[in-house]
Amino acid sequence: QVQLEESGGGLVPPGGSLRLSCMFSGSAFATRTMNWYRQAPGQQREMVASIGSGGSTNYADSVKGRFTFSRDNAKNTVYLQMNNLKPEDTAIYFCNVRVMGQYNWGQGTEVTVSS
Repeated sequence: QVQLEESGGGLVPPGGSLRLSCMFSGSAFATRTMNWYRQAPGQQREMVASIGSGGSTNYADSVKGRFTFSRDNAKNTVYLQMNNLKPEDTAIYFCNVRVMGQYNWGQGTEVTVSS
């Protein structure tokens, strides 16, 4: 059974930074591709970034150059460092991993960018 627990959200002013964390409970974390999604009010959920087992990353165009996705396999945890935050980054951020064909989601952590 896979469990994901996100943390690190909050309220920040435009231009601020936050670091989100997602702890993975289950097997073979180091082999998993991990993903961050976000869902803004009234919007569909969208992928923000992904990280492969070897550490390769991909980012949505909207966050390239501002967000950095990393992983610590010793801690079964991934991190999303978010810099130069903009009001349009306001959303609930979800961690996601696909295991045996099934997508697993955390409960989400809320990020609000506002002055």
